[in-house]
Amino acid sequence: MASSSIEKSYQYDVFLSFRGEDTRKNFVDHLYAAFQQQGIHTFKDDKRLKKGKRIDNELIKSIEDSRFFIIVFSKNYASSSWCLDELVKIMECHKTTEQTAYPVFYDVEPSEVRKQSGAVADAFSKHEKEDAAGKWRDALEEAANLAGWELKNTADGHEAELIQKVVEEISLELRAINMSCDENLIGIETRIKDVELSLELGSDDVRMIGIKGMGGAGKTTLARAIFDQISVWFEGKSFVENVREVSKGTLSGLKSLQEKVLSDVLNENSIGLSTIHDGKKIMKTRLHGKKVLVILDDVDHIDQLEALAGARNWFKPGSRIIITTRDEQVLIAHRVNLIRDISLLSKEESVRLFSRYAFGREIPIQGYEELSQQVVRYAAGLPLTIKVLGSFLCGKNKLEWEDALKRLKKIPLQETLEKLELSYIGLEKEYKEIFLDVACFLKGRGKENAITMLEKFGFHARNGLRVLEQKSLITYGFPNMLTMHDHIEEMARDIIRREHPDEPSKHSRLWIEEEIVDVLGNDLGTEATRCIKVWRVKLSPELIMKGLGKMKNLRLLGLSCESKGDSLDNDWKFDEAGQYFSNALRYLEWRNYPYRSLPKTFEANNLVSLEMPFSQIEQLWEGGERKVLNSLKFLDLSHSMLTKLDLGMTPNLEMLYLLACDNLLELLMPLGYLNLKSLRLSLTKLRTISLRRFPSLEFLCLEGSCDDSGEHDISIACQKLRRLELNYLRLSTLDLSQTINLEYLDIQHSNLKTLNFGLTSKLETLHLFKCHDLVELHTPTNGFLKLTCLDLNGSKFNTLDLELIPNLESLILTECLEVQNIDIFYSKLKTIDLRLCSKLKRLTILECDDLVELHLPNEGCLKLGYFKLKGSKLSYIDLRLTPNLETLCLIECYNLVELQMIAELKFLEVYNSNLKILDLGQTSKLETLLLFNCDRLVELHLPINGCPQLTYLSLSNSKLKTLDLGLSLKLGRLNLHECRDLVELHMPINGCPILKDLELAGSKLRTLYLPLATNLQKLSLENCHDLVELYMPVVYTELSSLNLEHSKSNTLDLGMTPNLERLTLKRCHVLLELRMPINGCIKLTSINLSHSKLETLDLGLIPNLESLYLENCENLVELHMPIKGCSKLRSISLSHAKLETLDLGLTPNLEFLLLEDCYHLKNLRTANQFHLSTESLYRSPTISNHYLPNFRFTCFCAESNLYEKHILLSLCNCKNLNSFLESISEIRNFQLFKLDGSIWQTPKALDKIESLEELVLSSTEIKNLPDNICMLKCLKTLRLESRMHLEKLPEDIGGLKCLEHLHLLSTRIKHLPDSICMLKHLKSLTLQSCLLLEKLPEDLGRLECLEYLILTDCIFLLDIPNSICDMISLKCFRLPNCVLVEKLPEEIGNLECLKELNIEGTGIRHLPGSIFWLKGLRIIGAKWLLESYGFTSRSSQSRSSDDFENVHRTRGANSKRARKLGDPMHWKQPAHKEIGKQKLMRKPNNLKICLVLANGNKVC
Repeated sequence: MASSSIEKSYQYDVFLSFRGEDTRKNFVDHLYAAFQQQGIHTFKDDKRLKKGKRIDNELIKSIEDSRFFIIVFSKNYASSSWCLDELVKIMECHKTTEQTAYPVFYDVEPSEVRKQSGAVADAFSKHEKEDAAGKWRDALEEAANLAGWELKNTADGHEAELIQKVVEEISLELRAINMSCDENLIGIETRIKDVELSLELGSDDVRMIGIKGMGGAGKTTLARAIFDQISVWFEGKSFVENVREVSKGTLSGLKSLQEKVLSDVLNENSIGLSTIHDGKKIMKTRLHGKKVLVILDDVDHIDQLEALAGARNWFKPGSRIIITTRDEQVLIAHRVNLIRDISLLSKEESVRLFSRYAFGREIPIQGYEELSQQVVRYAAGLPLTIKVLGSFLCGKNKLEWEDALKRLKKIPLQETLEKLELSYIGLEKEYKEIFLDVACFLKGRGKENAITMLEKFGFHARNGLRVLEQKSLITYGFPNMLTMHDHIEEMARDIIRREHPDEPSKHSRLWIEEEIVDVLGNDLGTEATRCIKVWRVKLSPELIMKGLGKMKNLRLLGLSCESKGDSLDNDWKFDEAGQYFSNALRYLEWRNYPYRSLPKTFEANNLVSLEMPFSQIEQLWEGGERKVLNSLKFLDLSHSMLTKLDLGMTPNLEMLYLLACDNLLELLMPLGYLNLKSLRLSLTKLRTISLRRFPSLEFLCLEGSCDDSGEHDISIACQKLRRLELNYLRLSTLDLSQTINLEYLDIQHSNLKTLNFGLTSKLETLHLFKCHDLVELHTPTNGFLKLTCLDLNGSKFNTLDLELIPNLESLILTECLEVQNIDIFYSKLKTIDLRLCSKLKRLTILECDDLVELHLPNEGCLKLGYFKLKGSKLSYIDLRLTPNLETLCLIECYNLVELQMIAELKFLEVYNSNLKILDLGQTSKLETLLLFNCDRLVELHLPINGCPQLTYLSLSNSKLKTLDLGLSLKLGRLNLHECRDLVELHMPINGCPILKDLELAGSKLRTLYLPLATNLQKLSLENCHDLVELYMPVVYTELSSLNLEHSKSNTLDLGMTPNLERLTLKRCHVLLELRMPINGCIKLTSINLSHSKLETLDLGLIPNLESLYLENCENLVELHMPIKGCSKLRSISLSHAKLETLDLGLTPNLEFLLLEDCYHLKNLRTANQFHLSTESLYRSPTISNHYLPNFRFTCFCAESNLYEKHILLSLCNCKNLNSFLESISEIRNFQLFKLDGSIWQTPKALDKIESLEELVLSSTEIKNLPDNICMLKCLKTLRLESRMHLEKLPEDIGGLKCLEHLHLLSTRIKHLPDSICMLKHLKSLTLQSCLLLEKLPEDLGRLECLEYLILTDCIFLLDIPNSICDMISLKCFRLPNCVLVEKLPEEIGNLECLKELNIEGTGIRHLPGSIFWLKGLRIIGAKWLLESYGFTSRSSQSRSSDDFENVHRTRGANSKRARKLGDPMHWKQPAHKEIGKQKLMRKPNNLKICLVLANGNKVC
């Protein structure tokens, strides 16, 4: 029964939450206007300027009445308690299933909102002492974690583009909601998705797509729904309705449609066109610049498309043109390649749509179910008919319904016929005749059969049927059968009747029994009648034969008399001179034909098809006359009295059906019978048949009799045979090795023992039904790669190997009594039939994702003990008849909604199902129950006496509200993770003495009572937001992990948990007191009390603590560390505390220390060694109103060497930086100092840190590095990145005797001090983006230890000093994009250690000859240059060469730039050591380079 959910209606589409002073007059106003322009009803509170601390009830109601929320986070958002209260309410609503919140980070980062740091911290600081601070912080964090938009990372910070993205997203969400809420658009979602796949909205091409279908099928409705759903993605849009009607209604019709498109897309109302030709030119010119969506509805002529969408180059890339039509040829002529056929409504959809119009609901009201079904059957899925009849019958009583249905059987629905006849009117005369023949007589016949008959009627049938198909008047069903909608058939017959409404004898075609009886019985036949077809005529055969005499033009006759068992005079003699059958007949079908032969006067020269099943015919012609039927292609004499048939009289026969011809003794088959393609033959008295005479045979059906006792002799060697059916044949062996094209094989009730397929590898369907003696099956060597259906019903196979049948979709093993084990892996099976496989013990079905039906034995699987099913589409599994099943695994059965169980089950695992109710009432022996991610499970019924053997229970992510574990005393593990609806948990009264692991994270429990769980080791109550009481009445000596994150406990006593190792109380916002055991927690290693309200914390008796988290503990004023120190403590995180003194004591292994926003901290005592890093955060005003930067300091242990982990120490203003450094310089052996931010001078106290080994100045505004830097005698690494500010290095930089690494990035340095050549230990020198550097020191070669010399983007550098050839240790020399460097030193070959040379983007046009002395050198540079010297590309050479090393590495920092400059290559030196005369290269043109620096200066 269908059901519908009740959608809540909302007053507003969008609610805007923002800080007025930040964004009201800019971003929010523009966003609001954009929403309004799209018709999105938006709430923007413009009364927010009024004084007030709390939001009023009216605003709360507006939030509750909004579907979506846009939260615009700005710097001052958190300063408003109004905004914060609003945010709390929004987040409450967001947690419902219908309302959704999206954050927009306007001028703050998500991390700042999430952690309340930076500008958000300043804004929030005024609320620190308020009671609501905790919930405000939670709301900020939750909102920051939502998916949304960040201005600076969206569209490069352009507000307009961000607004467009936001509006698009909300519009799409609303489209989907509104689409689902439109109750009368039944089944539209799947049809929209089908078209959207063809639209490929993400591609940039101009795409035209056609939607084709018969009238009334819903093309316009579908196009309108698509338009509503996707139009938001386009810059312009236009929906042009009734193109056919408007364009043909007046001379200016097409011109008015052009004006409409231009007006809609350009949003201009006064567009006027003089002619259609002018309209084309204007549309091409003005639409070319806009990405548009245009719908052209009901197009029927190419002129309309040429005027409204002439070519794809009329439109901007990304545009989409959708055209609906009944005539596919119009689309083909306009080169529309993407054409979608609209599908009619299914039976279920039809009932829902009809019920909407007739009853105002989705199911019929009681008492009208059958009448509704009759209406739906009549409508046959056509939406127009369903809507018209639903509206007509609405409110009428049953008698009126019955009367309307009776009328429809005689008089078709006029409104539907008028709509459908539009397609017929446009046909040419010949195609109209073909259409009427198909509607009256050929519907249901095969395409080729119909073509043959129509061609005999004198029509160009193949082209005619194609036209009808394009006009949506006919379709093709399976297998290639002509089909037609019932209403189109009604329309065709109505057209015939309208010519002579009251004179059936003048109708061209007759199909109504009463009219046929009247015409034939009263001898009213005329030459006007061309076709007759009726199922049964209640006239004597004599009257029929005589009545047909006058119908000289009759070309098709199809009828049936009374059955041959009735009393008919079949001894009636034909008049030898009388004409009975018209010689114009092409098609003759007479079921139960009562005579022994055809009349002699019937020439049958034009006869194409003769079908006389169940007839008395014994021979074709009376007296054994031989008339050759050259035109005959189809002959069916099944179930007749035929005794002999000579196929020589039918030389062009293609189909022959002789089933159940029990008197047939002789079948004469001439040699070379080339045309026969289909043969159905009974071998009742024929014992031997050779099919070698039929080389073109494609279909063969041979039938014996269940009473046969003799053996049949059959030779099948037809290479074109595709389908073979053998029923009730006595065969011991069958050789199909010559039927290499066989696709379908059906063998039933055979005594076959051996079946040889040879090379028959194309088989798709194999039925071996009731072949009880079959024991050998010889498959092709490569298996059945195309086999999708395998039926072994009743076979005696005891093993089944499906390994060589990879694409099997259906497996039927009914009555396979011997099979015991079945393993099916990675199959495409849709159906598995195991009925009567009564000995089955083990069943494994894995990754059969298409499986929808599984049939187990009807009498039960008494021996089945193991069943595993993974990945299926089964919705229902009944295992009540498997009494010995012990293990059941159902994994990833997403469609499973019902499961019936049995009593002996011990292990049950269900993973990812849609079960709502699970009844385990009979499974008292259950030991393990695992229900993972059954997120729809609302009811679980355990046995009345409990599960006394249950040891492991997992119900994670279920929707259970209550759970009673009764007598489950052996329970050792209980997992109720994320059971968000769980409010009651009843543990066993006598306790759980074996329980070790209890997981209740995310539940709604308020209290938890744990009686006698003395062996409990792990207890997780994370995110149990409602938990206020945890009762643990005994000592839990085994408990090692306790997690109460987000609980509402205000006091916690750990006295009962002496062996606790891990304690998590994060976000316990009301936690005021934590009582430690009297004797301490010797084993406790981790404590997390972040966001608690603790004022004091005594860790005196926790000597083995390793990590301590106290973030956002705003009330913490005292922290007592163990007196003897914490020798294992590695990490401390402390923020927003009120501590004044922190004594870390002896913490020799401390690696990380985080002290963030501890503004009250005055004393820090530690004996450890640290690295220090400082980073500029933002500027804040000083007393003198000068804005100075704040800094973040990072400390980490000198021995840890984990520099990437930042540990925040403090925040202080720039003016205190020197004093701070002086104060900490007493801490021994600082090794690293990093300064990151907008500071314009180096701290003077820096030289006091004598032990410093690494100094990093990043993103500073320092212009001159002071000389005191040279006092750092231990410095090994100096890294300076100045954003084009640093102009000069100290002249005495050579005094840094220990310096090993010098890196200069983005400086304004023009010259390096000469003393740099004194750095004897320097290993790497990097000058990156030092754009103004002109010259290197001449004596640079004195750096004998230098291994890496990197000169990147030094665009004013002119020369490389020759002295670098003395750098005996140099391994890597890079100078990419040093565009003015034109040559390398001639003696570069002296650098014996050199392995990499990068000259990409330089002005170098020739290479020194000495470079070929170097083995294993990799050169990166221009392809043309290196090839001119005989170098070959690394990508095309073997790695085995002596002078080539395996040095394929990423190009590093320059990779992006390199790709832009033209994909430089890696090269191998040529084999020869000498080079000839170097080629002269043209020098580059004079080069001028202009740079705009950060301060606005221009350098050229």
